[in-house]
Amino acid sequence: MTSFLGNNTPLVDFDQKSLAIAAASIAFNPIFWNTVARQEYHNKVLTKLAGGKSRYACYGLAVTIFSLGIFRDFLYERALRSQPTHPALQTPAATYIAYALLAAGNTLVISSMWALGVTGTYLGDYFGILMDDMVTGFPFNVCSAPMYYGSTMSFLGTALLFGKPAGVLLTLEVLAVYLVALRFED
Repeated sequence: MTSFLGNNTPLVDFDQKSLAIAAASIAFNPIFWNTVARQEYHNKVLTKLAGGKSRYACYGLAVTIFSLGIFRDFLYERALRSQPTHPALQTPAATYIAYALLAAGNTLVISSMWALGVTGTYLGDYFGILMDDMVTGFPFNVCSAPMYYGSTMSFLGTALLFGKPAGVLLTLEVLAVYLVALRFED
């Protein structure tokens, strides 16, 4: 893929192994948690491993999902370091947009985690742990999937902050896998 400005500098260096590894991690995480959650719902595998204590099993899955997310973010950042930058993404305007996306995205993610708690955030319903009422306040009154959209905004903000077209491409993958995940989760 070459630059839209006409020179031969690639926008994305597809030869970098770190790009493929980050892309694989981005795809893996929602596949993992949806597969494990469905297994739990149908077969109670994690609850059995936790001695019949569904809350402990959910906490174990929460730690696993959170850790996988941190690792995915680490791989994403490492992949961006080895990718070319683009001047259009290194302007003051791009930097302001990046910080706005990071602030808004993290606000959506953190506030939704706060509203749902650990078991609401990390698939407690698949363990039979249900909330008393549906959460309809902020940030769920802004969008239906604030964690997914907030995370996507944070990925895009990071891509712009680093000035990396590869980050924009990986952000599109993040959005795509989250939209697919929502089809299974809703």
